[in-house]
Amino acid sequence: MNQTTTISHYIKLVFHSLYIRLLLVFIACAAQPTFAADNWDGPTSGPVKQPAKKVTFISQDFKNSGISAAFRGFEGAVRELGWELKLMNGDGNEETIRAAIELAIAARDDGIVLGGFAIDQKLLDLAARAKQAKIVLVGWHAAAEPGPTKELFVNVGSASAAAAKMAADFVVQNNNEKIGVVIFSDNRFAVANAKVEHMKAAVAACKRCKLLAVENILIPNAKVEIPAAVERLNQLYGKAWTHSLAINDAYFDAIKMPLISINRGDIQNVSAGDGSAKAFNRIKSGSSQQAATIAEPMNIQGWQLADELNRAFAGQAASGYISKPILVTTQLINQLNGEEIDSTIDYKRGYLSIWLGKPAK
Repeated sequence: MNQTTTISHYIKLVFHSLYIRLLLVFIACAAQPTFAADNWDGPTSGPVKQPAKKVTFISQDFKNSGISAAFRGFEGAVRELGWELKLMNGDGNEETIRAAIELAIAARDDGIVLGGFAIDQKLLDLAARAKQAKIVLVGWHAAAEPGPTKELFVNVGSASAAAAKMAADFVVQNNNEKIGVVIFSDNRFAVANAKVEHMKAAVAACKRCKLLAVENILIPNAKVEIPAAVERLNQLYGKAWTHSLAINDAYFDAIKMPLISINRGDIQNVSAGDGSAKAFNRIKSGSSQQAATIAEPMNIQGWQLADELNRAFAGQAASGYISKPILVTTQLINQLNGEEIDSTIDYKRGYLSIWLGKPAK
């Protein structure tokens, strides 16, 4: 083999190697999720992180998966800000929640997060005391809609209309037959009541659809009360009951066996709740009667809570940002490969660039 042949052979090997590498890259890219990563649509400017702050997160009931998920996001953000954080669990008890707020005020905290409960008439005096002590109150699902309120610097959450309409539209658009809907709700929460009203409106706008009932069952009581409710609803409406909508996935945690026991494997369930891990597992299987959940991006909302507090501490206005809900189906969960539903959104880099005073790259 002469020198020219050797060089030619070497060049062919190099090009063959490059071709193989490019082919492997193409295959790897093709194996990635088919949905495009959403661009961060939240705030891009604001105050740098305010140092040495003390904040308390008071949960209405930490058994509520939505509240616990929002707290985990908030906890991670607070760690980045270097603040001192306390968690208090209200256990769904009004007196316990009141006592927790009193403790946070007495501790002279800089900020308090109301996790899943509103400032009602029984708590107005504490809100006034907090304001007098210059303690910032922010809420997660602490009012019917996101944004500032009379008592709160801001309430964080997705718009109730967006989540409720997305759930109802999923039911309507994926079925061509007559649809009979039962809505499960917990009327203690303003955001739940708002979602119910939007669901009712969406069902009423569908000529093939009929609202059969709105069942008020406290979320912590769902496991106990759902079986009897299912049997009663089936006796009342029979095959006219084709779909269930709910303001929280907890109702569908408890509904599978009661439906099986009355041979109603035909009823489909869709939640406009917070997107629980149990619901994701059910939906991922593809064999569950829960076809979808409209989940709020809890990690984003947890970071937003921290950012809104930081703005208040710096004497600035609320950001005005409202996160969008996400339709979670079997297809989406399989594409996510175990990642969080808001993992395709680069919110951490967005917020850190603000807090560190560095432009996002």
